[in-house]
Amino acid sequence: MGNLAAVDWLVIGLYFLALAGVVWWSSKRQKTSTDYFLAGRNMGWFVIGGSLFASNIGSEHIVGLAGQGASTGMGMAHWELHAWIMVMLGWVFVPFYHRSGVFTMPEFLERRYNARARWILSVVSLMAYVFTKVSVTVYAGAIVFQTLLPDTFGSPRNAFWVGAFATVVLTGIYTVFGGLRAVLYTDTAQAVILIVGSFFITMFGLEKLGGWGELQAICGKNAAQFALWRPLSDPNFPWLGVLIASPVVGIWYWCTDQYIVQRTLSAKDLRNARRGALWGAFLKVWPVLIFIVPGLIGYALNQKGVIAIPTKVVNGATVINGDQVFPTMVTALLPPGLRGLVVGGLLAALMSSLSSLFNSSASLFTVDIYEKIRPGMAEEHLVRVGRIATTVLVGLGLLWIPVMPMISQGGLYQYLQSVQGYLAPPITAVFLLGLFWTRVNARGAVWGLVSGFILGMSKLTIQAFFGTGKIETPAFLAAIGDFNFLYFSGVLFGISVAVVVIASLLGDPPPPEKTRGLTYADATDEDRRANRASWNAVDVLATAGVLGLVLGLYLYFSFWLG
Repeated sequence: MGNLAAVDWLVIGLYFLALAGVVWWSSKRQKTSTDYFLAGRNMGWFVIGGSLFASNIGSEHIVGLAGQGASTGMGMAHWELHAWIMVMLGWVFVPFYHRSGVFTMPEFLERRYNARARWILSVVSLMAYVFTKVSVTVYAGAIVFQTLLPDTFGSPRNAFWVGAFATVVLTGIYTVFGGLRAVLYTDTAQAVILIVGSFFITMFGLEKLGGWGELQAICGKNAAQFALWRPLSDPNFPWLGVLIASPVVGIWYWCTDQYIVQRTLSAKDLRNARRGALWGAFLKVWPVLIFIVPGLIGYALNQKGVIAIPTKVVNGATVINGDQVFPTMVTALLPPGLRGLVVGGLLAALMSSLSSLFNSSASLFTVDIYEKIRPGMAEEHLVRVGRIATTVLVGLGLLWIPVMPMISQGGLYQYLQSVQGYLAPPITAVFLLGLFWTRVNARGAVWGLVSGFILGMSKLTIQAFFGTGKIETPAFLAAIGDFNFLYFSGVLFGISVAVVVIASLLGDPPPPEKTRGLTYADATDEDRRANRASWNAVDVLATAGVLGLVLGLYLYFSFWLG
């Protein structure tokens, strides 16, 4: 049975039995579209925070972050220290979302702007989900199968395809029948499995290596590669580019993306929504230690010859295959039983991300597209459409599988961040300006979204074909292809802001009903009183604790290599 012992399969089997029980229980409680898409809007903060964390930390995170740790050190840690942006979600964005009573983020844009802005965001979000989240998540899970079960299905290649198909289909089944309630409850349990499994990888890896001091010594020999802050001359992660792009992508992902924000929309009240975001922020502090650091340990163990990480050839140079680091460490370091627990965690991560994605996509399609085309349909009909939409997305995920090996050349996680860096800026600009400036109107929002999307996708297309080592003529297209993705994200955000502002000023101010209660300036006295009543000293202390942890990690890893 490959690299898994009988006890490992027992642990994995028990996990899936528990999962099936939760899905069966949840499927009995799907009466209305609110039940199916938002779990009846009665979730508590603990479940919401766990789901926020587990939905974010998919298999592409575990596999991809360990790979980035081994190949680029702490360069990607800035994206994993976004707990401070989750604090923004709880304090700045959630009050508006919650009192507006919306199902989706595009629906919120229609309240603030118009139906056209809603359509644009719905279509862009659905395209982004299929071409980024589905592809990288399933590919990462298939890589795990290929490494852990190389001979179980005849060959490593067969193991890759069996893993990819099986995980997409199984996850699709439990999302179709269980709805968001199943997603939320299974996510909470999976968050625990993810943290425990990765903790054991770190502990056993450091023990084999000889301790934290040995890790610092080995990484310190190549400090430029493993440092948190890189010089402006660094081709991949210049510090200025990181400071510009990381918050833009973070605000889009954590504060405006349906995939994430849907969890807070399921809260029973504003207090639980905010505390769910804060609990999720506390959990988000730890991926640097439990996902990136194992990658550093894997690199160090490989340097010492304790484990052998597979290599690949990139631009004529032989380098570590980062996407194989975490599966190799599971195989080489963990004893039977624990290996099954960690594999269960990887499967949990994969299924957690996919189930969240499928449910969010079904919500976007049903509420923002189908209900607009066929208004007034019965609740049971909408639930059925949501299940069909989920099934279609599962099919699209399966069709996209053959493309996956081609998209991971630079490392899964870096690919994901670069694509998101091209999608996020216009959406971030439209949401931020919409909340903080009442003069922004529907014309500005539509022009900003459309122009930003066209520019971002143009950069992605040019980058795929033109640049050093690709097509190098004409020179200006090659230069665009090679232009650092972090700097481009900042440039695109600036252009999007400018387009939104100029287009808004060229039109009439928005009518009062488009801003009342939906911007800070136009919040009613009743809104302010309700917001103030929803928090107390507990929320303030939790916020201070999260921000203190983020600051502490930044300070430590800024100087950890001397």
